[in-house]
Amino acid sequence: MENILRVESFQIGPLENNSFLVIDPESRETVLVDPGMGSEVLSKVIAERGLRVTAILNTHAHFDHTYNNEYFRQTLGCPLLLHESDLQLLRDMSHHAALFGFPPRTSPDPDAFLKPGQEIRVGRGALRVLHTPGHTPGGVSFAAPGLVITGDTLFAQSIGRTDLPGGDYDQLVESIRTALYALPESTEVYPGHGPATLIGYEKRHNPFVKGLPAHVL
Repeated sequence: MENILRVESFQIGPLENNSFLVIDPESRETVLVDPGMGSEVLSKVIAERGLRVTAILNTHAHFDHTYNNEYFRQTLGCPLLLHESDLQLLRDMSHHAALFGFPPRTSPDPDAFLKPGQEIRVGRGALRVLHTPGHTPGGVSFAAPGLVITGDTLFAQSIGRTDLPGGDYDQLVESIRTALYALPESTEVYPGHGPATLIGYEKRHNPFVKGLPAHVL
C-alpha cells in the first residue's frame, strides 16, 4: 500500500519526549500523538500550517506522554483516545508527575477507548491500533504502511523499562516480537524517546530483542 501519511516528530520537554503530528498532506487532516511536557509549542505549528487535528492519541498513560492532554483537549476540541487498561494510570498522572519532581497536572478521561485492530482515519490514510503491553498494561502502537509509532515499547537499540507499576518484561518482549517485528522490515519506527529506526535493523541489532519467535516465522 502507498505510504500516504507523513509523521513529524518534535523532541520536547525535560525528559526529551517525542510528540508527533501524523498528517495527510493533501487534506491537512492530522492527529496529535503523545502531547508531552512542553508540547504547547505545537499549537503554533498547527495554526501556522492550517492543520486540522481530529484526535489526540496516547500510546500509554505515563505522565510525560500525557502531560498536555487537557491543554490540547480544550484548545483543539477534538477527542482524546487511550487504551482502557491505562485509565487508572491516566487518572493518577498528577501523583506520578509529583513523584518525579514535576508540577502536578491532570488529564480528562478519554472520550473513547482504543481497541486492537481499530483504524483511526487521518484524511486519506489510517493508523491501525496495535496493543503492545509490557511497558504499561494499555500500551499501544500506531501503524500505517511504512511507519509505526511505538511509544515506550521499542526504541532504537533499546526497549521500554518495565520496573514501573504495571510493567512486565516478558509481556513487553512478546509485544515486540509478535506485533512490531511482524511488520515489514522497511517500516520506520518512531519511538517515544530518541531517534527513529527501522524494524529490520532492530530485529538484527537490538540487544534486548532480536528476531522473531518460531511461531511467527
